[in-house]
Amino acid sequence: MTNADDGKTAAPAKAPAKDPWELPDVSGLVVGVLGGTGDQGRGLAYRLARARQQVIIGSRAADRARSAAAELGHGVEGADNAECARRSDIAIVAVPWEGHAKILESLRDELAGKLVVDCVNPLGFDKQGAYPLTVEEGSAAQQAAALLPDSRVTAAFHHLSAVLLQNPEIEEIDTDVMVLGEVRADTDIVQALAARIPGMRGVFAGRLRNAHQVESLVANLISVNRRYKAHAGLRVTDV
Repeated sequence: MTNADDGKTAAPAKAPAKDPWELPDVSGLVVGVLGGTGDQGRGLAYRLARARQQVIIGSRAADRARSAAAELGHGVEGADNAECARRSDIAIVAVPWEGHAKILESLRDELAGKLVVDCVNPLGFDKQGAYPLTVEEGSAAQQAAALLPDSRVTAAFHHLSAVLLQNPEIEEIDTDVMVLGEVRADTDIVQALAARIPGMRGVFAGRLRNAHQVESLVANLISVNRRYKAHAGLRVTDV
């Protein structure tokens, strides 16, 4: 574009900055919860299904998954982990840390091309309480990314109380969800998914290399909850 006054070419106008709270519509996506028969998986499945998200819970045993799904209601379906992964647009990994690597390795093909949300916290417990474990790859999320090279791995939903998630008398979950990932379009989807749950908000919190401290913070929350007999979550201020 040329300036009519001086004949010089003017710099193109910059596109307006994207609103970080402008998130995609994820209401039509199918969410699979791998390890969905555990407390955290059941809680997430229940809250998302209650928000009218289509949810499938996975387990090593399909019968156990179907039984848990029937208990949760709200249209939740149950399947073995492989079928759950195949049928899902988004797969939430909520398996025990001890089986994390083995389960993901077994589902590499089923999860290829899928958006994977890892919410596993590698923790140990002794007489002094919970403490973070050292993970060779840096974090559970980074281990997932290494094991699933054809998937789009993000990290989120670490700091949620399974007790609150599963309590049908609680209408809103008052907390923020820290979301980490390499591609902003993917973290936007996960933020939008978190926002489907009343009271909850997804907040972008960096790349996967920062997942270790997010996963480890759960050890501190466990200490808070034990000391104050609470179900503490997180709120990020000034955003």
